[in-house]
Amino acid sequence: MSLKTSRGRIRDYLSLVKFSHTVFAMPFALLGYFTAVKGDNCGFSGRILILVLLCMVFARNAAMGFNRYADKKIDSINPRTSGREIPAGIISPRSALWFVIVNSILFITAAAMINRLAFFLSPVALALILGYSLTKRFTSLSHLFLGLSLSLSPVGAYIAVSGKFAAVPVIYGLVVLTWVSGFDIIYSLQDARFDRQNRLHSIPAAFGERRALGISTMLHLLSLLSVIAAGILSEAGIIYYAGAVIFSTILISEHIIIRPGKTDRIDLAFATFNSMAGIIFSALAIISLYF
Repeated sequence: MSLKTSRGRIRDYLSLVKFSHTVFAMPFALLGYFTAVKGDNCGFSGRILILVLLCMVFARNAAMGFNRYADKKIDSINPRTSGREIPAGIISPRSALWFVIVNSILFITAAAMINRLAFFLSPVALALILGYSLTKRFTSLSHLFLGLSLSLSPVGAYIAVSGKFAAVPVIYGLVVLTWVSGFDIIYSLQDARFDRQNRLHSIPAAFGERRALGISTMLHLLSLLSVIAAGILSEAGIIYYAGAVIFSTILISEHIIIRPGKTDRIDLAFATFNSMAGIIFSALAIISLYF
């Protein structure tokens, strides 16, 4: 296989798992890591940091690869998703499944190299993040399962350093759960009619556009309250709360541009706004640990 062909295949797999969307969970994983390093005085370890980042990449690759594999028939009949790699024939279902298996093994191996608790919890985490892909077939709460699977990032990173649970990273996990669930509801507005026609479950399909946006707003309100709760519990300073204000402003802006009957800018809200919100808040929260 030529170098050009190899690069093309790598791009295909990066596109399969939407690698650019790693920015949603990765900043909170780093926040969980540095909360343990600085907040709990566990000490910096480059080795552990690399293993945490590898766990994030392997887990997300497995989750997204399985999502595309499990939804291959659904994607093939949905005009919005029919051009994805598996239905378009760019990557075969068999290859995608092997990709999931390899990344799952690498995830558990990396977790085992961190500490015993991370290793014991890794199959549970893997079952949760893979299981999300099946939830749309039986529950409208599938958005919350997605949020729950990504909420493991700050908790898992904290455990990797400290080897224990703590309240602050769990609250950060709650931030991620409600934040991700809220914007996934907005993203799912695009497929509401398709979901109803094909007996798939989602909050927009079950409740309609207006109520779905109301539920998304409530989830994002809970996310903002969780940000404040984490700041109070960790006795954070002004830099942290500056990040909280920016995070809040971005989420509010998202709900201003996406309203009932005005959903043409979903991609802007989903990718651009939310990636900025997670990166800016996590970065300032990490900086606040040192100042």
